[in-house]
Amino acid sequence: MVTLLFDPVPVVNLFLATAILILGLWGYHRSGRLTEALVGVAFGLFAFTHLLVVLGVSTTGLLILTVRIVAYLIVMYAMLRVASGHTYG
Repeated sequence: MVTLLFDPVPVVNLFLATAILILGLWGYHRSGRLTEALVGVAFGLFAFTHLLVVLGVSTTGLLILTVRIVAYLIVMYAMLRVASGHTYG
């Protein structure tokens, strides 16, 4: 059963993470740099977990935890690419 939960924190997080997803993909489309796409996809995963919380489907914390760990790993990889000078392509 899906129950809607109106907690402003996950709702705001959902909108902001979705905005970063869109900006990251837009940036990738314009520049061709993988870093923007990686950050956008990671925040898309964060948005997905926030959506699960808002919809009340977060019955298993393990799913949300796993998806968020993957998202953080993607962001760390993107930052390592920047730090090592691989910002193009």
